[in-house]
Parts: sequence; structure tokens; C-alpha cells
Amino acid sequence: MSEKTAGTPKGSKPSRIRPPSHLFRLNKVTRSTLLIVAALFLSFAVRLIDLSFFEYYLYDLHYRLRPSPTPSGNVVLVLMDGKTLDRFLEVPKFVPHTEVFKNIMRANPRAIAYVTPIMPVALGGSEEDRAAASPTGDDDQKIAFADELRKFEEVYQLTDTVASKDEAKPQLPAPFSFVKVLSAPKTADNEQFAKDRVTRRVAVDFENELLGHVKLAQMFNPKLDGEEPLRYTFDVLGTRQAYIDYGRPGSIKTVKFEDILDGKVPAETFTGKLVMIGDDFQKNLANMIRTPFNRSPVAMTYLDMHANMVETFIRNSAPIKSPSWFDFLITSIVSLITIVAVLTMRPAKGLLVLLGTLGGVVALSGIFFMPFGVWLPLAHPLLAIFICYYFFIPYRLIIENRRSWEYYQKHQLLQQVEVLKTNFISMMSHDLKTPIARIQGMTDVILKDSPTPLTTGQREAIDHIKNSGDDLLRFINAILNYAKIESEGVELHTESRDVNELLTSVIRKNEFLAKVKNIELLPELEPLFSIRIDPELMKQVFSNLVENAIKYSPEGSKILITSEERDGHVVVQVADQGPGIPQDELANIFMKFFRSRNAKASPIKGSGLGLYLAKYFVELHQGRIHVESQIGQGSTFTVELPLQP
Repeated sequence: MSEKTAGTPKGSKPSRIRPPSHLFRLNKVTRSTLLIVAALFLSFAVRLIDLSFFEYYLYDLHYRLRPSPTPSGNVVLVLMDGKTLDRFLEVPKFVPHTEVFKNIMRANPRAIAYVTPIMPVALGGSEEDRAAASPTGDDDQKIAFADELRKFEEVYQLTDTVASKDEAKPQLPAPFSFVKVLSAPKTADNEQFAKDRVTRRVAVDFENELLGHVKLAQMFNPKLDGEEPLRYTFDVLGTRQAYIDYGRPGSIKTVKFEDILDGKVPAETFTGKLVMIGDDFQKNLANMIRTPFNRSPVAMTYLDMHANMVETFIRNSAPIKSPSWFDFLITSIVSLITIVAVLTMRPAKGLLVLLGTLGGVVALSGIFFMPFGVWLPLAHPLLAIFICYYFFIPYRLIIENRRSWEYYQKHQLLQQVEVLKTNFISMMSHDLKTPIARIQGMTDVILKDSPTPLTTGQREAIDHIKNSGDDLLRFINAILNYAKIESEGVELHTESRDVNELLTSVIRKNEFLAKVKNIELLPELEPLFSIRIDPELMKQVFSNLVENAIKYSPEGSKILITSEERDGHVVVQVADQGPGIPQDELANIFMKFFRSRNAKASPIKGSGLGLYLAKYFVELHQGRIHVESQIGQGSTFTVELPLQP
């Protein structure tokens, strides 16, 4: 067959499909291994990035979303603030301090700790800063205050100063040298961690010596750091530290300095409690801190900060940071899910999986932190999702582009094959019609003009030849019509015709075939108006339905052929008493080359194109064809043609 006959465009060459790269043909085990290795590698690489600032921002967000922890009830704060200044027109002097101390001491507290300096001396800060809130007065007033303090053994002064073993311990000058000074330094993330100057940590010990907050907490939890180990600590610059389990400002019971002086505070408020005395004069930022709740420089007073530190140890509720291996595990799992979603799922489904993974990780972190105080870092898993998504999307696009290219090449090849097939079918069908016409002509000559009478056997043989020729011609015509449909070459040539006239001619043509099987054709044709149709195409439709009914109906049965006008349509029905069509095959009965199981099992031959062509021709007339059938009860084919297309 020449290239022209095959339908290949002149000057073109058949396209070849290049075999895909081995990179895209990996087996499942190898592909899964590579995905896991990629996830582990990306997790390791992501964890090398310092995300402290973002991580601690998320840590602070946990605090803002969760409810404040319930205070132990063992700490009471005595606050001097702006109203105190209004009352005394200055910072309270030794005399009111003495009276307040007497009132507190009468209630038999467990201990009294001064956050505000008792004397304007440098205890962890400049003398100017410390003097701003210190009580003042003459020597007699100072001595009188010192004498009252001496009456209570558990009086403490908190200081930011931390002395090593080789240095002298911080001590107040006379007359307050007997007051116990506790090192209780403030911490802030200045050069390490988040570097945002927020106070999140509390020092536990220095050179194996417990610092002030733990010592105060041991008054109410004597087993702390002994029989009961601290919940979570970590080493920082030679100290052991823990995260503060913050409550919101004001969550710890607070009373006003002047209310105690006026006797407005019940004595039992202080009984058995740790009383911490401090100020909120806001005269300098050195006495204020930033917290996870608020990064304002005046978010919380020193008094509230020290109280939260002590409360953390009393409850032993310091937040626990998950180990680094767990962070690596979560990051690896998230990376693997992201890679699989990007590379193997449809975009919409993959996006849902990524959003679900993101939401799941965030929810898991919140669930662990809020009730249990366990901090699951989120920064690296979130970054892993972002990096994996944008790193593997180009790879996915490469894969999709290559697949599209392969599909395009295959489509081009299939188009060429389709052209070859259509041209071959058209050529062979046309070439076969001529010898078939000759065979039919010769059989007619033999049957009509034979000079000698034919024997019964000869006449039967000639009839078989004629019938076989007719069957072959119908098959060839069906193939030609199919070829026209595939090449979009079928055109309607409509004229006004009576459908009953077409049905009558089809019935007359098939009477002999029906008589051979002793099948009775029963036409019930109502008078109809003429409609515009292509008579040749519709005659093929009706012929196909009637012939099929005769071929598949048992001997001695009946076939009902009806026509009527209904709802603006001409409705033609052909009902037989054949074996019927299985319900699961009804949806496919009009597909090209489809034959039901019963038809294939019968000796009746067919191409599977008749009903396909019938449906196409009817729909070409803007009508529709459908079938109703039950096994053992026959089939009814219905054609509906519009009166006015």
C-alpha cells in the first residue's frame, strides 16, 4: 500500500515515541526508598536553619491561646503603684513600710520576700535605678524598721546578682545585714534564643547551688529537686534553667500597700503564705519585663515576674520542650507526606492533604501544650512543608510535561493509524461492492434465465449464495456508513415523507425472511402527517430494527411494528418475543462493535454496527432511540422523531 493510500500527509514522517527515562520508570520499592531518603535529607537540612525567633513566636502564641494555670494559692503579692504615690505624694518611707510589715507579720506568714530594695544600694542594678523605689527616712526610722524585720526570721531580699563560689555573697549593709539575700536573677532572650528581649526562662542553680526562686518554692514543696525532680531543665552558660509557666498578669492574688496600712486586708490573707512586696511605679524600664503575652517593654512588673517564677517551681509545672529527635521525626513525617502529596496525588487532593497535615501538626502542638505543658516545636515542620512543596512542584511539572508529551505523541500516532484504518476500510468496501454486485446479478440470471430447470439442491445452493451476498452487501454498507461517520461525511438530505410508507416498504422487503422462520409481522400503523427526514437513512434504521427482530426471535413468534403521534413526536416501536437483553448490557447496546452475550453465543453473525448506525442516524434527525428488554420476554426498540426538527 502506498503512502498516499495509507493517508499519511505528503512530506510528513510517522512520529516515533521516545521511551521514557528510567527516572520515571522506577519500581514502587525504589521510588518509596527515594522518597523516604529525600524526606530525611530535607528534614536534616531544614533543622540546620536557625528559626529561633519564629519558633519562640509560636511558643508565645501557645501562651496567648491557652487559659492561665491555676495559682497554687501559696503566694500573695503586695503592690505599690501610682495610687500609692498619690496617697503619700512620694515613694513610701520607712515608717509606712514598718506599719505594713507589722500588719503582715501578725498574720503569721510563711515568709516575706522584698522585690523592692529595702535600701537604695546596688543589688544587681545601678544605685540610681534601685533608689527610685526604695524607702527613705532618717536613721531612727531606718533602725526602727530594721528592728521590726529582725523579729521575723524568714525575711528575704531578692537580687539579680549571682555570685560564684569564689566571690562574696551579696549582703545588705547595716542595719539590715541580717536580712537573707537570695539571688533571683532575671533572664531575657537578648543574645541567645529568640533575641527579642522577652523573659521566658528562670535560673534554677548556679555552680550546683540552688538560686532564690527554688529555695522559696521549697518552703511549700520541700521534696522539690530532691525526691521530686524538677519537671524540665536545661543548661545555659553554666546554669541550669527552666521555662516559666506564666499566668496572665494579675492572676496571682494581689493586695495594695495602702490597703494593708489602713487595715482593709483580712489577716488570714497572709497566713502561711509567701508574701512578696514590690512596686509598679514605672519610673524606669529596668523594673519591667517583656512576656510571652505581651512584648511591650512594660508588659509585667518584676514583682509579678518573680511570683510566676516561684509559682512555676511550687507547682513544678515548667513547660517541657520535646527532644530534638522528636522534632526531627515530626519534620521527616511532614516532609514525606508533602512529597507524596505533591508527586503522586491530584492537585486538589494533594492540597487538601497538605492543609490537613498543616492543621494536624498545629492542632497536635496545641493539644500537647494546653493541657500537658509539652512544647512541640512547629517552625521546622512548617518550613519543611513550604520547602518540600516548592522544591518538588517543578519536579512534578517535569513529570506532567513529559507525560503530556508522550500522550501527544501517542495521539499523533493513533490519528495516523485511524486515517490508515479509515482509508483502508473505505477502499476495501468500495472495491468489494463491485464483485458482490456481479455475484448477485449472476445468481438472478441463473434463477430466472437458466435454459434447463434447476434441481432442488441447485436452487437451494443458489439461494444460499444470494442470501450470503445480501448479508455481505449489508455488512459492506454498514462499514461504509461507519467510515463516513468517522470522517464526518454523513449529510442529511431531507424531504417530506410519510414514515408509514417507509415502514411498509421495510416490512414488505422482510416478509420472505420472516416466512422462512414462520414469524408473523404485525403492523399497527396509525395515520401520520409527513415529516422531513432523510428517507434512505431512516429506511436503514427501520430495516436494521426489523431484521434484528426477525434474526433473534424464535420460530413461530410474532413481531409488532407500530407507529403513532405522541407529544410532538412520531414514535415507531418494534417489539419482538426474542431472548431479551441482560440489564447490565442495555447501556452498551448502541455502542459500536458491541454485541450482547446472547448474540455472541448464537449462530447468528453480525458486525455490531447496526444499532450504532441506527442511533447515529436517529440523533442526526434530532430524535432519540432507546430499548426496553427483559430476559425471556423479548425487547422493544423505540424511535422518536420530532414533527418539526
